[in-house]
Amino acid sequence: MGSVCDSYDNALAETANGLFNAEVIHRRGPWRSFDAVEYATLYWVNWFNNRRLLEPIVYIPPREVEANYYATLETSDMAA
Repeated sequence: MGSVCDSYDNALAETANGLFNAEVIHRRGPWRSFDAVEYATLYWVNWFNNRRLLEPIVYIPPREVEANYYATLETSDMAA
């Protein structure tokens, strides 16, 4: 359990941290440099936010779902 206002303050952030550690840090190590960890982190965050396929959203990447959502809002604004 972390202190108030850090990344361990809520379960969602703790789950994301655990997922990152399991998928990147522990699976791909040992790491030779800080730069290697930094690049792997950037790659994983990009994948996690933009390209992963999720069953609850019919295996569509989050970026596409978000674009569809905002396109729907623009369309409904025009219809009103």
